[in-house]
Amino acid sequence: MSATETLSERLADDIMGIIRSEGLTPGDQLASSRDLAKRFEVTTPTVREALRRLEATGAVEFRHGSGTYVAPGADRRLLANPHRPAGTREGALELVEARLVLEPPIAAAAARTRDASGLRMLENSVSNALHPPRGDLRPAVHFHVALAATSGNTLLRETVEALLHVRARQQIEIRHRYDDRERDHEEHVALLAAVRDGDPDRAAELTVAHLESIRTAVRA
Repeated sequence: MSATETLSERLADDIMGIIRSEGLTPGDQLASSRDLAKRFEVTTPTVREALRRLEATGAVEFRHGSGTYVAPGADRRLLANPHRPAGTREGALELVEARLVLEPPIAAAAARTRDASGLRMLENSVSNALHPPRGDLRPAVHFHVALAATSGNTLLRETVEALLHVRARQQIEIRHRYDDRERDHEEHVALLAAVRDGDPDRAAELTVAHLESIRTAVRA
């Protein structure tokens, strides 16, 4: 490993330290590469290399002409393969089947625990469904990741987040196929209400119904 690689790795850790110590969350903007270079007394190219490392893990994202922002993977401990398979109907169906196994009990756990920070994320992301998918763009916080966060179990949140990250193209394919925005939103609103009410059975039931509707749309 070269000295430059060692420095960029250490710098990536330092940048993650800033994100945590300053309480930055997904969507928050980082300081510019030039400012970070001055802060850590390194060159700007070294900062950019460190940021590219963090981008590969989903911790930060670059927005053309805008800057570098904290991404949903900033706290992720399960890393997804960046060489994702192409989005296909079969792959999308496989993803839905996996989610049907995982997410209903997670929704029930969310309704039992109602973690305060997760619930805020859930409330803030419930309107995501109203926005039509645009290319490969994804919301800063996915509703079902926020649902897992409301369980209060970090590993469950990271598991759902990693699954949706590694199968991002399939998830985008799902959004294009399940294109009734109003229905998607209404199902999310109902699920949010069940979690708020502390009704685990209802939350699990609604999650199953929601994902089965998606499966039907993908199969069509």
